[in-house]
Amino acid sequence: MSKQTLRVVARLVALPDKVEELKTLLLSIIEPTRKEQGCIIYELLQNTTNPTDFTFVEEWESDALLDAHLASTHIQAALPKLEGIAAAPPDIRRYQLLM
Repeated sequence: MSKQTLRVVARLVALPDKVEELKTLLLSIIEPTRKEQGCIIYELLQNTTNPTDFTFVEEWESDALLDAHLASTHIQAALPKLEGIAAAPPDIRRYQLLM
């Protein structure tokens, strides 16, 4: 049996006039995150019918390595920049694969 990984869906919504600013900020954290220990998948999606809606689809080796990601320098630097461009704080949900 293979080791169970952690799946994450993180959703952010831009203020209507700040879509490009939020997109730029989110794109800037992809490469440093992909280099982190434990990162298996880190993809950013933009909703095709509502361009203010962004979703990260992630897979991590463990909860501890996801927690390390959330505490990383690039994530901690990005969080304050969300104020004024995101409609709400990120909605981060952790999942386990059932089958």
